[in-house]
Amino acid sequence: QVQLVESGGGLVQAGGSLRLSCAASGIIFSINAMGWYRQAPGKERELVAGITSGGSINYADSVKGRFTISRDNAKKMVYLQMYSLKPEDTAVYYCNLDLQSTAYTRSRPYWGQGTQVTVSS
Repeated sequence: QVQLVESGGGLVQAGGSLRLSCAASGIIFSINAMGWYRQAPGKERELVAGITSGGSINYADSVKGRFTISRDNAKKMVYLQMYSLKPEDTAVYYCNLDLQSTAYTRSRPYWGQGTQVTVSS
């Protein structure tokens, strides 16, 4: 079974920084895209940042200039570096990978368990 595990969340003051990491394990044939989503209480889950296998990157307007997504294909890891954090960034952050587990399996998304990010004012 493919598993994704996030780490790096925590409590930080406004203006501070955090780096989230997501490690994928299990049988993985290919990865089409990696991304970070977040969900605040009472809000819809939203895409924060995504990166395709070809290297194309996109960010939510609310985090442009403050967050950076990166990956290590060899380690099958994806990161989210967050600077200048604001209270409105408070949410559970989820790692998402769209991948094929084998050459004979259709690509589909996999999700991590989520990591809490809390930004105090």
